[in-house]
Amino acid sequence: MQFDIKVMRSGEGVCTVSIAALNEIDAASVAKSQGYAVLSVKAAGNALALVKPRRTFALVLFSQELLSLLDAGLSLIEAMLALADKERHPDAKKVLDSIIARLYEGQTFSAALEEFPSVFPALYIASIRASEKTGGLGEALSRFVAYQTQLNFVKKKVISASIYPVVLMAVGGMVMLFLLGYVVPRFSSVYEGSRTTLPWLSQMLLKWGLLLQNNGLLLFVVAVAGLAAAVFAFSRPSVREALVSKLWRIPAIGERMHVYQLARFYRTLAMLLKGGIPVVSALDMVSGLLQPTLRGKLLLASNSIREGQTISQAMEANELTTPVALSMLRVGERSGNMGEMMERIATFHDEEMARWVEWFTKLFEPLLMATMGVVIGVIVVLMYMPIFDMAGSIE
Repeated sequence: MQFDIKVMRSGEGVCTVSIAALNEIDAASVAKSQGYAVLSVKAAGNALALVKPRRTFALVLFSQELLSLLDAGLSLIEAMLALADKERHPDAKKVLDSIIARLYEGQTFSAALEEFPSVFPALYIASIRASEKTGGLGEALSRFVAYQTQLNFVKKKVISASIYPVVLMAVGGMVMLFLLGYVVPRFSSVYEGSRTTLPWLSQMLLKWGLLLQNNGLLLFVVAVAGLAAAVFAFSRPSVREALVSKLWRIPAIGERMHVYQLARFYRTLAMLLKGGIPVVSALDMVSGLLQPTLRGKLLLASNSIREGQTISQAMEANELTTPVALSMLRVGERSGNMGEMMERIATFHDEEMARWVEWFTKLFEPLLMATMGVVIGVIVVLMYMPIFDMAGSIE
């Protein structure tokens, strides 16, 4: 993708350069490497675009393929050349070619990856850098692949469990829209001239039908505008953070979200500790994974560990453990194998979350079906109630 970058350099003043890169961050990084001070970055010919380009680099697949080639006996540069030759996506191929060029220049693999911060996260680069000191690049890649696979375990469980309720709500919603938007207005025109005394709820339903019949286009425009406004609002980070903070205040949901955050936190920390990264440095690196409230507590815990407290004491004092996690941390401190123990903590809580999701799904699905059946049934009964009354009066 092409980017127009407004830059400044001593002796040249302010000017605009055009750079091909994967995204704005990489474009700015390339400009800085050429000695420019970056003033602004925008996509060439697409300054008003509201949708960000999708990430086109499959990091887990890249790690798996690189690991397979290294295990087959290829050197790092040979493996990278093989991956670049098979790559068909131009943006991903450009990333691989740039990394290969930096390797030929004598840079380390981690330093080459650092040139693309939007593709390779800091955790990945730190794990690679630590492996370069021990010569265990294959082990680092293997740990990262296993880490990503386990990290997505609960997420995939939630997605698979939510498919049926989402389909059910979509079908039920379309049925209700059909009844309220098509059937009710026609019943309203039938009852409009009759002198039959209708029940109050039927009157409200039929008034809605008449309103929809007379102002259908306006109501449709208002509904579309409201939906667009809701989608736009939800795309704003501040709105999402506000919604998440409200969910955290709901006891049952907030507790599960807290456990999920801790499981992801301990799994990431375990990967870094196994890679040979010091615990304090690892804590600083994983803080971005936590919800803002927990980040402050993690900072306090990190300071306590720097001052000489044990990991279990610091985590317990700042509410970053569960009873099970605390017991396992103490065992890990006694055995000196904190990385392995933190991974077991994450696995325990991931399995606990999976069981809770399964239980909640089994409870929620029949409740959802019953609720939608009752709503649709009430609409149908209210529509036909005047007919029942007229039939009774004829008899």
